[in-house]
Amino acid sequence: MKKIGVLTSGGDAPGMNAAIRAVVRAGIYNQLEVMGISRGYAGLINGEIEKMELSSVGDIIHKGGTILKTARCDQFKTEAGRKQAINVLNVYGIEGLIVIGGDGSFQGAEKLSQDGINTIGIPGTIDNDLAYTDYTVGFDTAVNTVLDAITKIRDTSTSHEKATIIEVMGRNCGDIALYAGLAGGAESILVPEESFDIDDVCKKIVQGKSRGKLHNIIMLAEGTGNAFELQKEIFTRIGVEARVTVLGFIQRGGNPTAFDRLLASRMGAKAVEYLIGGKSGVAIGMKDNKIIHMPIQEALSEEKEFDGEMYKLTGVLSL
Repeated sequence: MKKIGVLTSGGDAPGMNAAIRAVVRAGIYNQLEVMGISRGYAGLINGEIEKMELSSVGDIIHKGGTILKTARCDQFKTEAGRKQAINVLNVYGIEGLIVIGGDGSFQGAEKLSQDGINTIGIPGTIDNDLAYTDYTVGFDTAVNTVLDAITKIRDTSTSHEKATIIEVMGRNCGDIALYAGLAGGAESILVPEESFDIDDVCKKIVQGKSRGKLHNIIMLAEGTGNAFELQKEIFTRIGVEARVTVLGFIQRGGNPTAFDRLLASRMGAKAVEYLIGGKSGVAIGMKDNKIIHMPIQEALSEEKEFDGEMYKLTGVLSL
């Protein structure tokens, strides 16, 4: 193998640049030519490809986002689109492709692998919703971003003696809400994996007020319900007008934490090693602080196991 490519796809995640840097530098260290593909699969189809040098990835390990940009591509989901992408890879002489992204990006990599293209997947998504790995690149940074927001919101909630609903990302996976909520001392944490009783949420607010508590933080994963509907329901039941803060894309940005930089660097270097070793159609992950790999198809078929013990702990500590 003499030439490999790297792209980022789907939603951006802090640490993607660290992964790109690791791929490029590990590739050059192993005497490979590394091609950067801009704008994900869309850029691959359109031939937006440039050779990357050591200087191409200088001073990016600490930056959020992705220097290769990212985009979603419906055309790639079609057989004709993938055929065009493969033709472009062949024209550029790219023998192996490293895809950094989430489950949709991995599905694309798996299809390319089935068509004979050597592919490796690196999990880059803030949701931490890939079951085969303990952590995905970007999750730790997103949790710390939300935690910082909780700290700031608590200050003003305390000053005004208000309850606050903080809506965070997590359509199908509540890990951001769970981890940030527990670390931030939230009174209620509402996630899609667990049903909740609105009366219990209201009860905590009332009990807190009765003992002189000046604030109440309610963490809401977006897949659990609408923050403004919850706000109305709380007011209807107990007459408390909770404030709503929707953090939105702020969770995707910012400098990656040390953990995400290390995780991305280890995974990026290992991806190059696996390509050189002839592996294809595999996803890289982390289990018990060790870098592991498994077939992408198998990785995507695993069901995410929600940490029920941690969730119960939130109830114990929020009395």
